[in-house]
Amino acid sequence: MATSKTSNTYNRQNWEDAEFPILCQTCLGDNPYIRMTKEKYGKECKICSRPFTVFRWCPGARMRFKKTEVCQTCSRLKNVCQTCLLDLEYGLPIQVRDTALRIKDDLPRSEVNKEYYIQNMDSEMGKIDSTTPAGSVGKTQAASDMLMKLARTTPYYKRNRPHICSFWVKGECRRGEECPYRHEKPTDPDDPLADQNIKDRYYGVNDPVAEKLMRRASAMPKLESPEDKSITTLYVGNLGERVGEKELRDHFYQYGEIRSISLVPRQQCAFIQFTQRSAAELAAERTFNKLILGGRRMTIKWGKSQGRQGTSTTTPTSTNGGTENNENLEPVPGLPAALPMPPSDLQENFFNIAQSTPEIAPLPPPPFIPPPMLIPPPLPRPPSSLRPPVPHPPPPPPFFFPPHMRLPPGMRPPMFTPQPPPLCPPGTAPPLPPDNSLVPPGTVAAIHYPSQDPSRLGTAQKTN
Repeated sequence: MATSKTSNTYNRQNWEDAEFPILCQTCLGDNPYIRMTKEKYGKECKICSRPFTVFRWCPGARMRFKKTEVCQTCSRLKNVCQTCLLDLEYGLPIQVRDTALRIKDDLPRSEVNKEYYIQNMDSEMGKIDSTTPAGSVGKTQAASDMLMKLARTTPYYKRNRPHICSFWVKGECRRGEECPYRHEKPTDPDDPLADQNIKDRYYGVNDPVAEKLMRRASAMPKLESPEDKSITTLYVGNLGERVGEKELRDHFYQYGEIRSISLVPRQQCAFIQFTQRSAAELAAERTFNKLILGGRRMTIKWGKSQGRQGTSTTTPTSTNGGTENNENLEPVPGLPAALPMPPSDLQENFFNIAQSTPEIAPLPPPPFIPPPMLIPPPLPRPPSSLRPPVPHPPPPPPFFFPPHMRLPPGMRPPMFTPQPPPLCPPGTAPPLPPDNSLVPPGTVAAIHYPSQDPSRLGTAQKTN
């Protein structure tokens, strides 16, 4: 609980009353329109135990609310954020920064000595600009190689996510999607990163995050110098449009005398040649994975030896009036060898093979012809004794007449003979059925109306 003004009036003039916090870009969040709550003398500082102004805000959607943890005096002493306690310039823990810059700043930890030290630093910081760091950090200017390798230049908003829901881990969370906490599996409790202390991070001791970053820095790749001592050229890539010959010369002249600078705008790279090998080695060591020009990190490599590039022999051969360079490359294992030249008696023939082609190219392999499909002979028929019997159809049932149609015994039914169609008189056609569907081809349709008689229409003549 915060200390009230009425209960503790000792040294109240040193209590902090600020208008805006000192925060990093990650803690502020990606939302440019942020709303904060300000509570005057709301909490005690986790380092110096003095009441200070507490700010509370939400850095973005689906993020947890954050607040300031230390006062601005302790923040300016170490040049760190008031919430995450990471360096404001490099985004690294205090232990990594102090180790890289070789800073030894032993702050007092006892109550009386710490209060006396903070009072003296308050009076000193009142005389300097509020935007500049104070203490031992403000006295160091040059950055080390490890800081340039490990520096985080972009914000890491994933650090603002909500905490893991303990009820969900136990299987008892009933909020579902409305739960403001994360429903994820927690990390291993034996992991050293799971046990972090805000005071250890501020004083730069026993910080598991700092130890992990320093192990990563020791395992980073290094630029090995080539064995050929005649190489004094460095390759600089990822130049961009803002970096030219003037910018490269202004930066690399401090390492030694430069013989020439060759720019390749199409590839966005350059080759810087030094007069001495020692200057090239110094420049490669100081700029590998550290050089930033025009807002872009440069790619530094060693140049290749011109002598090794010329070892491959080239033989110019003319083809169709032109020249080509055929390099003697090593044969590829597994490929068939070239066919031998034909005998001399076969070369002197009508086609004049010996004069037209000095070397015969290997012929392509013959096309693959699948083997013919073999049809097995038919199986022999089994003997008649082994054949299955063929079933015969049953005889038809006797024809049955109903009682009223039965004939007396001894009397046979009359035989019906088909009658021929009646003959039509000459000059006439047989009558047609109503739908004219059974008229044989070549016959004349019957005349139903006088107007349909062809003799009356003049198309045919009457005959007796």
